[in-house]
Amino acid sequence: MGERNLHMPFELFEADMSEWQSRPLIYYFFEIIHVWEGSGTRVVNQNRFPYAPGSVLLFTPRDCRGFEVETPTRFTSVRFSGQFLEKAHATEERHRICQWLKQLEYIFFQHNRHEPILVKHTDDCKMITALIRNMVQEYKQRPPYYETNLQHYVALLLNIIARNVSEEMDFAGQTGEEPLISRMIGYIRQHIYFPDQLKLEVLAAKFNLSVNYIGEFFKKQTGESIQQFIINYKLKLVQLRVENSGLTIGEIADELGFTDESHLSRLFRKYYGVSPAMYRRNKLAEKAGTTA
Repeated sequence: MGERNLHMPFELFEADMSEWQSRPLIYYFFEIIHVWEGSGTRVVNQNRFPYAPGSVLLFTPRDCRGFEVETPTRFTSVRFSGQFLEKAHATEERHRICQWLKQLEYIFFQHNRHEPILVKHTDDCKMITALIRNMVQEYKQRPPYYETNLQHYVALLLNIIARNVSEEMDFAGQTGEEPLISRMIGYIRQHIYFPDQLKLEVLAAKFNLSVNYIGEFFKKQTGESIQQFIINYKLKLVQLRVENSGLTIGEIADELGFTDESHLSRLFRKYYGVSPAMYRRNKLAEKAGTTA
């Protein structure tokens, strides 16, 4: 399987599908594609979805992606890494940067990789189209502060996509189509930065289960305790941040509620066999060896 890495924090280009490599590749960056013209099928992790004019396609790191073109296709591709969102010029922007990273993580873990994300609202579609047109102009002309403006454009795109992901989850829950355990897992992931919302008594009240039974139910359904699931999920977020951001290990530990950097490093080494710092070095070396 071929691989491709992004050697710049941000890349934007307009192209027709004849310039696209037809064979599926594993990409190590985030990508948002807006289709202007044409139709065909996108292939994501061996799943096949049709696309048409106006389609917005989301890809996350390690997705294996490709296209099968039916009619001539023209698109704009917005590619970026976590480091792009971190390019701040003042310390007071740290909170905003962390919010962007959380948004990426939410989309990364919540969207269903077996179904396409659908931007259902006409106004959202129009907003995405306008944003990408403005991004193309800003990227080509590169006026003063264009990088900061592009950061904000990307953040707006992520907000719109996250809103649609969230609405899909809420709709499934309201109609009762989503199993209870799936709703519990979704809730835990959504509130991972708010430990008070993940206490057993809060979870029990939220899902109409007794405090004594909720732990037993969760373990029976998942094979692990609620606390173990929370730790595992936090470590997955650590893994994502170490690989896709320039935050220090200490900053990551603080953001995710670990006691300190040493506490995080011990847990990470226990689960992954290496320290977060070594994991980062290994991933950087791995990416440097991929074909541009």
